[in-house]
Amino acid sequence: MFRKGNLSVKEFVAASRQIMGRLQKGDDLLLALTKECEAAGITLGEVRAIGAVSRARVGYYDQHSRQYTYVDLGMPLEILSLTGNVSVKDGRPFVHAHITLGDSDGRAFGGHLAEGTIVFAAEFVIQEYLSKERFERRFDEETGLCLWAGAKGLKSKEDENKQ
Repeated sequence: MFRKGNLSVKEFVAASRQIMGRLQKGDDLLLALTKECEAAGITLGEVRAIGAVSRARVGYYDQHSRQYTYVDLGMPLEILSLTGNVSVKDGRPFVHAHITLGDSDGRAFGGHLAEGTIVFAAEFVIQEYLSKERFERRFDEETGLCLWAGAKGLKSKEDENKQ
C-alpha cells in the first residue's frame, strides 16, 4: 500500500528466528541490544524487554525545533515496557526503541531509549523478520528524522534525486 500525500506504507514480512536472553548487570541497555542484533546478523526485526535499570536516559523529539531533548533519571527504575524495531542505518543494525519506566512511588517515565540507560537486570526478546525489501533509515526532510526508506513505495529525497 502506498499513498503520496498522506504517506502509508505496508510491506509484508515473514517471522524468522527469535532470540531470547538476559543482559548483564552494568550493560548499557541500548548498546547491548544493538550488539545482540549485530552478533546474530539481524537487520530487520522487533525488540522487547523487561527488567530494571539502575539509571536511565530517555529522549523526546521536539517536532518544532527538530531536536531531541534528553532527561536523565538517576535512580533505580523498573522497565514497565520496552518495545522497538530493528532496521539498518549507516550499513549497520540499528535499534530504535521506546521505553516506559516506573519508580518506587508508582510514577511512570518514558520516551526514546537513549545510551546511558544502565541495566540492573534485563531479559529481552528479539524477533527477526525477513523481507524482500531492505528497511534502511535515511534522513527525511519533512520530519527531520531518519525514517525507513527503501521499503515498498517509501523513498527518501535522496532516492528521488537519483531517478
